[in-house]
Amino acid sequence: MWTWLHKFASPPHFYRLAGQLAPWFGWTALLLIIGGLYGGLVLAPPDYQQGDAFRIIYMHAPSAWMSLFIYVVMAVSAAIGLIWRIKLAHAVAASCAPLGASFTFAALVTGALWGQPMWGTWWVWDARLTSELILLFLYLGYIALRSSIDDLQRADRASAVLAIVGVVNVPIIHYSVVWWNTLHQPATVTKMAAPSISTSMLIPLLVMMVGFNLCFVALLLVRARGEVLRRERNAGWIREATA
Repeated sequence: MWTWLHKFASPPHFYRLAGQLAPWFGWTALLLIIGGLYGGLVLAPPDYQQGDAFRIIYMHAPSAWMSLFIYVVMAVSAAIGLIWRIKLAHAVAASCAPLGASFTFAALVTGALWGQPMWGTWWVWDARLTSELILLFLYLGYIALRSSIDDLQRADRASAVLAIVGVVNVPIIHYSVVWWNTLHQPATVTKMAAPSISTSMLIPLLVMMVGFNLCFVALLLVRARGEVLRRERNAGWIREATA
């Protein structure tokens, strides 16, 4: 097992494997997202209170979930790179940040589009919304910190510390609707009891979430390959791989 893990952490092996797996994850994600959108926008019935406005959930909820999930992946990768000094882990963490920032921005925008007709305003300083905005700033701060340091090893260490410290915001976002009195609705899917959403609405939402997860994996593999190329550009195996 340890031999397999060490092999997977090898930049040449990862570069080849990521190139083989990325198309499979990407095309599967595309099919699932198309199916989920069709189920959510066409097949699912209108909500009895919100009407068709509820359908933005099929973009908002997966984007919000991915914003948290990607930050955890980034923080764990950064911790692995910081503790065991695995260069590939830092490359994965660096590749996560722009993707996480994109999903977080999408969650905030789609939430605002839903909030304007439902709450009568584009934005409120609600606990869930504010903590999600802080998450976006953490992503942007991570990217800016890496870009501001020329030495790659110092940039890896400094950004890893920021990612690890910032992970405390993830449970705050998740439990904000429980800990504080907020306008944002409580959890409807990720809770101990049965989901409080109709099955005809839930299935497309779950399909979209799986599709978004696979899309992230595909994009992460592509970006990580580029990051490995940047870091290993003077290595002999790069010349062989690109020959």
